[in-house]
Amino acid sequence: MNEFTYRKNELSCEGVPLRKLAEKFGTPLYVYSQGHILGQFQALDRALGRLDHLICFAMKSNSNLAVLRLLANAGAGFDIVSGGELYRVIQAGGDPRRCVFSGVGKTREEIAYALRQGIYCFNVESEPELRAISEVASKMRRRAPVSLRVNPGVDPETHHYISTGKHESKFGIALERAFGVYREARRLPGVEIRGVQMHIGSQITTTAPFVLAVKKLLPLVEQVRALAAETLRFVDIGGGLGIRYRDQKPPTAEEYASSVVPHLEKLGLQVLLEPGRFIVGNAGALVTQVLYVKRTPVKNFVIVDAAMNDLIRPALYESYHEIVPVKATRGRKLMADVVGPVCESGDFLAQGRQLPAVKEGALLAVMSAGAYGMAMSSNYNARPRAAEVLVNGSRYAVVRRREEWKDLVRGETAG
Repeated sequence: MNEFTYRKNELSCEGVPLRKLAEKFGTPLYVYSQGHILGQFQALDRALGRLDHLICFAMKSNSNLAVLRLLANAGAGFDIVSGGELYRVIQAGGDPRRCVFSGVGKTREEIAYALRQGIYCFNVESEPELRAISEVASKMRRRAPVSLRVNPGVDPETHHYISTGKHESKFGIALERAFGVYREARRLPGVEIRGVQMHIGSQITTTAPFVLAVKKLLPLVEQVRALAAETLRFVDIGGGLGIRYRDQKPPTAEEYASSVVPHLEKLGLQVLLEPGRFIVGNAGALVTQVLYVKRTPVKNFVIVDAAMNDLIRPALYESYHEIVPVKATRGRKLMADVVGPVCESGDFLAQGRQLPAVKEGALLAVMSAGAYGMAMSSNYNARPRAAEVLVNGSRYAVVRRREEWKDLVRGETAG
């Protein structure tokens, strides 16, 4: 599904030209397709129809309130990693009872807040965290629902920064140690064993790592069932399903489901998934304007008004994002780095990229920017963050206003 297409030589999101949005709301500008977001969620939901399942959107990928409300209304739960993310879910009208709380560093304040809100489960990442949850819940005279995040020791064949299921990862508990920790959980006051969880990484573009991880997890699930049959409700196989950024051919929702469902349906348990990028990654584009074209004897630079503070993935992961002109052009090409105004040599959106020979004032679209774009943005170099627009057919709405300079100092004092 591609909701970004050229119409009369102008790149549009669904039925709205990006040029029109840039002229009205300025640049840099994030633009999201509502049709793509819902289409991806619904495709995965249908593909898993044989299972009792809950899709918990990994909101770290895109935490805009309008995106969260859209998915909540479609029936999604949420994978959260902080008290702030739970607060955002609630502000968007989402149900805390459909939230799983992941992350290695949950504070006692966050644990208490999540218990008060009635979240579905804590995905526990270590023994000390398990004991902290027990202590907090006991003081509150509650029983905290828990699952252990298990590392099955599977290489997801992705960037090492987003590989999370190997034994050297900071995340989770090694598979061979997990049952011993479950036995400890069984003895602790204030906790109730509700599930078994894993997550092996992000931007995975083949089904084989998922299948291998599920197969390795199943014996543990049966052990935990024997230990806590009266409270065990689900198995959570995490997220990580990748998208096309360049020439990848990731599995469709149907291909993914057909590879894992046969191994899961015989369990008779609810199955949770935690996709993020798969749902929103190709739903977004970052629109930016060319400020200058700088030619040197060594290389050329297309200097734009978007920067690493707006989209850090190229600088952080050396990741590829397709960059296309908003107005389709033919003719001369230019080999150049696409860079922003931030005072860092790592401030680039593309390196050595062949582009149309753009001029100052031209608009470019950085594609596949719906996941880990605005969510990872910052005010570095005292740059206000971009606006966000959600498009639905021929309609559109600003779902986050552009920050102003006065926003940069809100909450601060000069003494």
